[in-house]
Amino acid sequence: MIRLSTLAGRLLAASLLASALVLTGCHRGVTREEVAALQAQHHFDTVIKAYKSGQFLVDGAVLSAIDTGSHFAYLKDAGKLPKTVLLVPSDDSKVRKLHLQFLARMQLDYGFTAYYDDGGELRQIDPKDVGSHQLEDYHAPQKMDDEQRARSASGGGIGDQVRGN
Repeated sequence: MIRLSTLAGRLLAASLLASALVLTGCHRGVTREEVAALQAQHHFDTVIKAYKSGQFLVDGAVLSAIDTGSHFAYLKDAGKLPKTVLLVPSDDSKVRKLHLQFLARMQLDYGFTAYYDDGGELRQIDPKDVGSHQLEDYHAPQKMDDEQRARSASGGGIGDQVRGN
């Protein structure tokens, strides 16, 4: 029988320990529901993500609801309209009722079937239950500069009222 040197035995034991640590590090505490939801994403034609203020992440681009609808209109014209669409939460936002309403409207307009991830469980979006919402463009809140902020509704500045003008 061949005996290994102590150095070779120690290297072998260290490599086994390292591989075991690597394998346990890959687990990251993912639950079965999350794994099932991730595997289910491959069964859908298109996967989009919910984003802030009723916007969507489509192929890495942030689109308003109306732009997302335009994207599906383009796909329909090109003959590449998906039959099933999955809406999942993004890192920045969870799936909100507004997202469901917008997607329900798109579902009615373009005829695909939409699903969403509800905490690891996939549910079909029913436009009757959710209530479809008219698609709208995203408008960021407008910021007023200091000059406009100091004006009153009558058109005069706050400083004008103090001086007696």
